[in-house]
Amino acid sequence: MHILLTGAAGGVGQMLRPYFTAAGLQVRLSDIQAVGDLKSNETFMLADLNDEQTLKKIVHGVDGIVHLGGHSVEGPWETILKSNIEGCYHLYEAARLGAVPRIVFASTNHTMGFYPRSETVGTSKMMRPDSRYGVSKVFGEALGALYSDKFGLRITNIRIGNVGFEPIDRRRLSIWLHPEDLFQLIMIGMKHPEIRYETIYGMSNNVRGWWDNQRAQELGYVPKHASEEFAAKIMAVQETADAIADRYQGGTFCAMEYSSHRAP
Repeated sequence: MHILLTGAAGGVGQMLRPYFTAAGLQVRLSDIQAVGDLKSNETFMLADLNDEQTLKKIVHGVDGIVHLGGHSVEGPWETILKSNIEGCYHLYEAARLGAVPRIVFASTNHTMGFYPRSETVGTSKMMRPDSRYGVSKVFGEALGALYSDKFGLRITNIRIGNVGFEPIDRRRLSIWLHPEDLFQLIMIGMKHPEIRYETIYGMSNNVRGWWDNQRAQELGYVPKHASEEFAAKIMAVQETADAIADRYQGGTFCAMEYSSHRAP
């Protein structure tokens, strides 16, 4: 299997690379900045998501795309529009024209950020994005639905929590995703024969989790890592309280620029 990994120079891309290597997969890495220390199973192609001609080259001949590329945090509308909306469209269109059969899209928990932490949220719930960044990922999921229904691409959206080798605060005890578990979800998206269009949550085995990830389990997902083993250390640390960030699942993304007159 030959996979294109966009956004390969970013933190999540770097954490994932060893798992692709260990699985014996051929990976074409791509980003707007160079990636070093290439392994025998890796190649690199420099590409901007808005360079349509180069995108046609980087998707050529691959069996699937893992789309991590774009702006990964909140930002000005112009930045989000260019990187996450227009860039996502150009990549999907290149995939269609290049007959790439599958895309795994790195969506985000911030598509659902304005749900309260007291509520368990499944994938059938209405989206409530908490930021311009979250809105761009809502667009990406909708774009995937179009390209699945109209053009037959097999699309998997992973609403990623927070990727790392351990959770670092109380919020992340609920949304943490170990890179090995993310790799497992990616491979489900790349290989599962039933997938046409799916949306699942990117979370490890978190007993404090806010999301119903039943669909991922039905597709065979069995997370290997659990956030609770870090809970005692994290809960012992005093954190600064914020009425908005602490109420909603999106945390500080909800609190940024918040000016609603409704009671939180």
